[in-house]
Amino acid sequence: MYPRLSDLLTDLFGITLPFSIYSFGFMVAVAILVAGWLAGQELDRMYGLGLLPSVTTKEKTKDALGREKEQTVQASPSVLVTAMMGLAALFGVLGAKLFHILENLDDFAQDPLELIFSTGGLTFFGGLIAGTLGVAWYVRKKGLPVGRVADAIGPTILLGYGIGRIGCYLAGDGDWGICSNLANKPSWIPAFLWSETFPRNYMEVNVLEYTAGQMQQAGMDASVCASATGVYPTMLYETAMCLVLFAVLWALRKHRYGAGWLFGLTLVALGVERFLIEHIRVNNVGDLFGIPVTQAQVISVVLVVVGLVIAARTMKKTPAVAA
Repeated sequence: MYPRLSDLLTDLFGITLPFSIYSFGFMVAVAILVAGWLAGQELDRMYGLGLLPSVTTKEKTKDALGREKEQTVQASPSVLVTAMMGLAALFGVLGAKLFHILENLDDFAQDPLELIFSTGGLTFFGGLIAGTLGVAWYVRKKGLPVGRVADAIGPTILLGYGIGRIGCYLAGDGDWGICSNLANKPSWIPAFLWSETFPRNYMEVNVLEYTAGQMQQAGMDASVCASATGVYPTMLYETAMCLVLFAVLWALRKHRYGAGWLFGLTLVALGVERFLIEHIRVNNVGDLFGIPVTQAQVISVVLVVVGLVIAARTMKKTPAVAA
C-alpha cells in the first residue's frame, strides 16, 4: 500500500519530492474534479435544451482602451459548479464528522475533542446528506429547479464515490472488510481481490489483529481471524459497483421523466450498494426492533425508500426534446 503517492514515485522512478502527496486526499481531489467536470457538461446540455434557465454572473472584459471592467452577463448554470463543489465539500465534511460522532457516542463521551478534531472519522452518508442539503439550498437561492440540477449531479456522486474509494484502498485507512481466507476463494477471483493485508497501511497497524479487535468490539465472531490470510478489500468492491451503477445512470440521463427522477434512482443505487457491502464490513452494530443493523444499513434503507418515492412521483413523461 502507498498512503503517500510521493513514496510510490520514489520507489518506481527514484524521484523524491520535497513534499508529501497523500493517496486519499489526492484521489478525493480527482473524484471532485472529475465529478464536477461531468456535472458541468450535463448542466450545459440541459441548458442548451432549455431545461434549465440561465444564471446571472460577473464577467471581466476589456474596453477599447484595454482597461479591465466587470459586467453582468447571463450564462449556463455550469458556471456555478465550482461553488457547488465547494459547498458540497464543506457541508460534506461537517456532516460526515457529525454522523461519525453519532455512531461513536461512547468514544465521544470519553474524549470529545479528539473525535471532533481528528483527521479521520468521516462517515460517507453523513457527508452525502449534509452536502446534498447545502447544494440544494444554494441551487434554490440561485433560482434554479432543484430537481433538474439534482438529475445532472446525481450520477456523478456515484462516480466520485467510486474514485474516492481507490484512495481508501491505496492508503489502507481502515475501511476494509472483515477477515477473509484464501482457502475459501473461488478459483476465478484474483487473490488480491479476496484477501489483502494492507502492508504499510496509513494506520500503521497489523491488519488482522486490528480487525479481530474491531470485530470483537462490534459483537461479531472474531474467531475467523485466527486462520485468516487477510481481510476483504471492500473499497475495491465499492469502486467496481459504483462505476457500473454510474454507467447505467449516465446512460439514462436523457430520460423523459419528470425532474428529479434520475436523482431518485441515484439514491436507490447508493442505498443498495452500501447496504450490501455492510455485510462484510466492520461497523458498530445496533438493535432496531430486535434486528442487528449498522447505522449505514439504516440510512441505506431510508435512501432506497426516499429514492423510490421520488422516482414514483416523477414517473410522468414530459414532452420529448432533442437530445
